[in-house]
Amino acid sequence: MGLKRQKIAKKTISFYKYNFSFRQPFQILIDGTFCQMALKNKIQIKEQMPKYLMGEVQLCTTNCALKELETLGKELYGARIILQKFQSRRCAHLKDPVPASECLLSMLGETNPHNYFVATQDHTVTAGVKKIPGVPLLYIILNTIVLDKPCQTSLDHVKAVSLGEMVSVAQQQSIRSLKEDKGIAQKDGERRGKKRKRKQSNPNPLSCLKKKKKGGPTPPKNTEQGEKKKRVKNKKQKTEGGDNLPAPVVTNA
Repeated sequence: MGLKRQKIAKKTISFYKYNFSFRQPFQILIDGTFCQMALKNKIQIKEQMPKYLMGEVQLCTTNCALKELETLGKELYGARIILQKFQSRRCAHLKDPVPASECLLSMLGETNPHNYFVATQDHTVTAGVKKIPGVPLLYIILNTIVLDKPCQTSLDHVKAVSLGEMVSVAQQQSIRSLKEDKGIAQKDGERRGKKRKRKQSNPNPLSCLKKKKKGGPTPPKNTEQGEKKKRVKNKKQKTEGGDNLPAPVVTNA
C-alpha cells in the first residue's frame, strides 16, 4: 500500500510541476490542526514529509496560526511546540491577528503565486483551497500523510490553458519579467501617471484671412445700353479726327 500511495503522490506532484511550475524546495504551509493530528498519530512531520513528497521541503506557518494555538490553551500545547519549530512567514495581520483559516487562505490569494502546499485538517481551509487553482492539499488519514488529488478548479484551469482560453501562471510571470527587463512596465506606468502636454503651434495662416462677404446674385447686364454707349464713343472719336464733317452752308449776298 505504501508504494502505491507514493506512486499516486508522484503523479500528482508531476501535475503541479508541469502545469503550475512547482519546484523544490516545496513550501508547505502548516496550521495547528495538522500538528495536533500528527502528534496524536505519532507522525514525525520533518522526517516523513520529504520522503513522501520525494524532495526537499520547507515547513512554514504564520503568526496568526501560532497566536491561535496560544489562545486555545494547554490542550494544544504540544501542537504549538511543534508549530514553533517551523519557519514563520510574514502575513498581513501582524498587528491584528485573524483566525488561522482566514490567514492561510489570504497567503494563497487568488492564484497561489508562491506555490504553497497546504497541510491542514480544517474543513474551512480545505473548502477554500479547492476553490483556488494550483494548490496541493495535504492531510492525515489512517496514521499516514496523504496528498489529495488535484481539485476540479485546477483541472478546469489546465483545460482552459490548453485550449488557449487562459494564460498560465508561469506564462504570466515570464511576461512580467520580460517587461521589467526591457523597461516596458515602467514606461506604461509613467504614461498612465503623467498627462501629455500639447505643443504650442503657430496659427494656421488660412484662418487669419478675412472672410469674404457673400453678396446677392449679380443682375444681368443690359446689352442695349452697352451698345448705345459704344456708338456714342465711336461718334466722338470721329468728330475729333476731322472725318465726316458737315459741308459749309453757302449764303447768297
